Amino acid sequence: MKLGLAVAVVLLHVSLQAAAQELVELRKQALAGVASAQLSLGERYRLGLGVTPDPAEASLFYTLAAEQDVPEAQFALAEMYRFGEAGAPDYQQAVRWYRRAAEKGLAEAQFNLGVMYDNGQGVAQDHREAVRWYRLTAEKGMADAEYNLGIMYAAGKGVNQDYREAARWYRRAADHRDLPEAEYNLAVLYDRGQGVSQDFQQAAGWYRRAAQQGHPEAAFNLGLLYAAGQGVAQDYSEAARWYRAAAEHGQPEAEYNLAVLYAEGQGVPQDFGLAARWYRSAAEQGERDAQLNLAALYVSGRGIAQDYVLAYQWLVLAALAGERDASKAQEHLALRMTPAQIDRARALAASWKPCRGDQECKARTND
Repeated sequence: MKLGLAVAVVLLHVSLQAAAQELVELRKQALAGVASAQLSLGERYRLGLGVTPDPAEASLFYTLAAEQDVPEAQFALAEMYRFGEAGAPDYQQAVRWYRRAAEKGLAEAQFNLGVMYDNGQGVAQDHREAVRWYRLTAEKGMADAEYNLGIMYAAGKGVNQDYREAARWYRRAADHRDLPEAEYNLAVLYDRGQGVSQDFQQAAGWYRRAAQQGHPEAAFNLGLLYAAGQGVAQDYSEAARWYRAAAEHGQPEAEYNLAVLYAEGQGVPQDFGLAARWYRSAAEQGERDAQLNLAALYVSGRGIAQDYVLAYQWLVLAALAGERDASKAQEHLALRMTPAQIDRARALAASWKPCRGDQECKARTND
């Protein structure tokens, strides 16, 4: 063994001995009633800091500290009960300990107590109480509470509906942290002129901030603004870029709009193969316009192998979804098909179900 390695081994051994001794002393203090030691041991056992993670031990020491009115321990204990870290979730116990920490002014506990009232978990659902706790935390500058308070004002839950107040709280949340949901909701208010003067330029700016963080609806709406030239210069290539960003998250309207751009060659080179791909992805989620256009490509054989059976299947589904042109198209297509083909197409339509979830839809469209 080299000298340097031998020294390192000795130092490691000494360090481990010191850590073990420290844990023994900490445990002795905790059992003697020292609240700070109880809290420290709770955190160590919960997070596995220098010890093997042990939820039961964590809960034991958090409880000892919580009963001595240590708000951080009360909050941690509430979290363990809420998420079932030491057994089955117990929302009533979670509420109990959130409340005790919240009454001591711990912002995280106040916010989570608001969430429990909002969802009716461990306590009767009470939106007024949820608003009260959200407001206490929002006034301290917690972005999540500001965002939730904005939602309550926008929906009129626990307060009178007030889009102006919703906009104010969304903006505060977005200013305090890059919170894409708040940025998106604020953009929607500017887009619609709710609670603020309609301003497409502001809408585009807030949609962009949310879209750059991966918010699919924001990316889709930004694409719409570029396609219409609202708040930004009309630019179909930018529209395609943002539609694609949303489409890659499985947003069906974005998939349909992107397919249209490929079919028409707007902002992207005309490519019926890619148009068919995106139409199908939207169609599989039940987007009726995509189903109609996909059927048209199957009839013409543009970008996809001509197939009257599949075309007829998608026309049946589009018609069932309320697409008027699909019924007329069925009648015309039926003149080119055999009764057996029509029966096959109807059977496919009868067994079809819209895909749910990104993985299922991608697996189906990649068949």
